[in-house]
Amino acid sequence: MDEIKKVIAEDMHLFENKFRQAMKSEVSLLDRIMHYIVKRKGKQMRPMFVFLTAGMNGQINESTHRGAALIELLHTATLVHDDVVDDSLYRRGFFSINALWKNKIAVLVGDYLLSKGLLLSVDHGDHHLLKIVSEAVKQMSEGELLQIEKARKLDIDEDTYFTIIKQKTASLIASCCACGVASVSKDEALIEQFRLFGEHIGIAFQINDDLLDFESNTITGKPGAIDIKERKLTLPVIHLLNKSSLLEKRKWINIIKKHNEKPEKVSLLLDAIKNSGGIEVAREQMKKHENAALQMLHDFPETEYKTSLIQLVQYTTLRKS
Repeated sequence: MDEIKKVIAEDMHLFENKFRQAMKSEVSLLDRIMHYIVKRKGKQMRPMFVFLTAGMNGQINESTHRGAALIELLHTATLVHDDVVDDSLYRRGFFSINALWKNKIAVLVGDYLLSKGLLLSVDHGDHHLLKIVSEAVKQMSEGELLQIEKARKLDIDEDTYFTIIKQKTASLIASCCACGVASVSKDEALIEQFRLFGEHIGIAFQINDDLLDFESNTITGKPGAIDIKERKLTLPVIHLLNKSSLLEKRKWINIIKKHNEKPEKVSLLLDAIKNSGGIEVAREQMKKHENAALQMLHDFPETEYKTSLIQLVQYTTLRKS
């Protein structure tokens, strides 16, 4: 990851300082929570996509930095709210905001982060960036609600699965790439090209994330089969259900619905998924979208930014955590 960041190392350092400043509050409780959020930051892949796509297509500038901060503020807001919705006590190995300060404060913190992102854009006239990111947040909400609706009936087919991950995950990475280009260019066709580029990456990213759920705990650092316990039908499971007879399908659905906390039943389902070839099918789809994204960069000049962007795309499908 350090090698990928090399060409944007100075910009990432500046971004971290500006992002920290953007999150400050005069309310001491809120300021403590903001400090906690900054301390537990992740890999910061999304700001990296903003800077690398901007650098490929022009000169990184203040608008690029604000776009990266806007993405990170709104993304962090959605994560805080997601932990409340999912009743999750951990995030990236740390206690979640709702685990430490309860749901009411966590919801208000998410609202605060959202408002900071909106103000950052409005105060500097970055309405074009705000429009791109707001569309992504809308799609993320719709995708989450569609997944919840389908989890109740367990009637997700392959098309619905791709609709959900395109909205839930890919829309945000697509907005990162679109924002990066929009901060340095007014070329609408180019902005749309990189939005689609980011969409392919986001789909590949989510399929890889789904596949990690089938890896052993020692590799992922998290309990296995979380998606099954949460009644989420991912591509390997959908493939198994499509290949099963009506009787077998009922058996697998019954395990997901009523026995997803029983290790022996879940183990039986996992073995069936692996034997059905569902893992391989998902990997093929992941590579298909990764290759589609990389192909879109083919005609661009060879630069350090392009090299790092290609490496970042490849990282999304090679990562193990």
